[in-house]
Amino acid sequence: MKHDAHKLVFIGAGNMAEALIKGVLHKSLASPEDVAATDVNGVRLEYIRSAYGVETFEHNAAGVALADVLFLAVKPQSFGEVLPEIAEHLNREKTLVISIAAGVSTSRIESALGEGTRVVRVMPNIAALAGVGAAGVCAGRWANGDDLARAEDILGAVGVAARVEESQMDAVTAISGSGPAYVFYLIEAMQEAAKELGLNENTARRLILMTVRGAAELCESSGEPAALLRERVTSKGGTTAAALAVMKEWGVKEHLVEAMRAARDRSNELSGPKG
Repeated sequence: MKHDAHKLVFIGAGNMAEALIKGVLHKSLASPEDVAATDVNGVRLEYIRSAYGVETFEHNAAGVALADVLFLAVKPQSFGEVLPEIAEHLNREKTLVISIAAGVSTSRIESALGEGTRVVRVMPNIAALAGVGAAGVCAGRWANGDDLARAEDILGAVGVAARVEESQMDAVTAISGSGPAYVFYLIEAMQEAAKELGLNENTARRLILMTVRGAAELCESSGEPAALLRERVTSKGGTTAAALAVMKEWGVKEHLVEAMRAARDRSNELSGPKG
């Protein structure tokens, strides 16, 4: 295996990195010899190597030197240690750096890696593990349209990617980054109600999951606003109207909007000083 064949390199081989590796291989965006990963966990590296046939390295330097596209897939708190190490071996003219770390600005990465480093920042979500993720993508100071398109192609292997301004990344975090948790919370509530109403747990789970999936797919396939679809299934004086009346009385929509504002504000706080 030629080392210069590696083009897509992941610094960090956790769940999100695995999802992306699996996605690009499944979509034939890369072959195993074009992908490499590094991690401090030798057991994890052995798993990634055996499961996907990619090469792995215990030391970041070995992977960085090979990369055309370098994914920073380590935890944000590790950036203070990882970025200086990467900077020593990065080919700034050749390598596009893509970060999936929440709350780490492109300017911070650029400052650590050096002037001219092409950086794209991504905010993915956990549904990428199932191949149906939603991610926001923004460009740093020196990244260009081709760099954004490349990042979108890779993220497209595990869902959808939408271009935003970096100033909107906190909003993306609140809407889609944290979004799966809101849906899980709804599913929890529906399961609790189903139990109270006397449904078998397994039956309830099957019905609830398909209901959530079906509503999302109908909303997407129809192209119609969610409000219009809601109105169509809400007969005056019917069961749905009774349920929605309670939700309206308790301000469920307003509270959900406020919750997402809180998530946006917390994301902003965790990101630290901007610029």
